[in-house]
Amino acid sequence: MTRFIALGFLALPLIEIALFIVVGRAIGLFPTLALVILAAIAGALLLRQQGLGVLARLRNSVGEGTVPGRTMFDAMLIGAAAVFLVLPGFLSDIVALSLLVPAVRGWIFAALASRVRVVETTTTYRRHAGPDDPLLPGQGNIDLDENDWRGGR
Repeated sequence: MTRFIALGFLALPLIEIALFIVVGRAIGLFPTLALVILAAIAGALLLRQQGLGVLARLRNSVGEGTVPGRTMFDAMLIGAAAVFLVLPGFLSDIVALSLLVPAVRGWIFAALASRVRVVETTTTYRRHAGPDDPLLPGQGNIDLDENDWRGGR
């Protein structure tokens, strides 16, 4: 798996350069540059819109006390789309813009959710306060006056 990821990182710039050459020959230099710039602008606008929407859904999920699993997944894919938008090129723009479409994110979530196994673990820590414990009420506590405390300095 790591070989495929490393190979993908090596192949991506070569594919992007090849696509620049192909598109540049087909429509010319300035239209090619205009397409890259327009794709970045459109992607930034979509990223802002989708990102704010995900933040609102995340806030609602946390407020309702539900687990925001799907919302967190959407946020992760939107973050990945932002990384792809930073990379210049047509292939990365296509991947980024497709990750910003909610239906595509839903399809990816459904494809990956069937392979995920959720495991819940809890940890309990208990401490017995003995007679020599310095944290017993009234013992070992230091009360500071308002003038004795300096916030973070």
